[in-house]
Amino acid sequence: MKSVIVCNGEDPGKRVLNRCLKNCDLLIAADGGANTLLRHGFTPHFITGDMDSFTPENPHNFNIIHDADQESNDLEKALKLASARKATEVIVCGATGKRLDHALKNLSVILRYEDTFTDLLAVDKYLNYRILPKQFSMKTKPGSLISLFPMSGRVDGITTRGLKYPLNNEHLENGLRDGSSNEAAEKEITITYESGSLLLMTKSR
Repeated sequence: MKSVIVCNGEDPGKRVLNRCLKNCDLLIAADGGANTLLRHGFTPHFITGDMDSFTPENPHNFNIIHDADQESNDLEKALKLASARKATEVIVCGATGKRLDHALKNLSVILRYEDTFTDLLAVDKYLNYRILPKQFSMKTKPGSLISLFPMSGRVDGITTRGLKYPLNNEHLENGLRDGSSNEAAEKEITITYESGSLLLMTKSR
């Protein structure tokens, strides 16, 4: 089952939302993400969070789950709800932009929940974000942006195929070496690594 979660970060725009919502079974707004959905004419099945950002102009008949727990942020509450509702594929929109601390927290939450779902993807108007399994391949177009970031601080044993600047059993480490602004050289790329957590960023279509 496919679920889409919309957060209260930068508005991804209606074009991105339309693409993400295709074949969506469960639409969840993480607190103020409901404002984004309503602005674009979409109605969520559930709104969850501490409700400090949701500001409807008129009364609405929503399924609102108020959760004041300050140990988890609104995205985590939405992911818990998606899991409880048996979602297997999740797309998160609006998790980045605006405040950097919120964006970093949301990426940390996505890392924490990577094993909860079969597929967990974050999308904004610029990039797609995915925590990679140890072995990963995808179809792409030559020249497409491919950026890698060591979410765990350091990632070892990285080997890539199909990239303009390949890695051969090498490492990436925060503050020393990252893998930003690489690009696909072939129609399919393959990325494997041995340890750590690796974030893949590709251009949002």
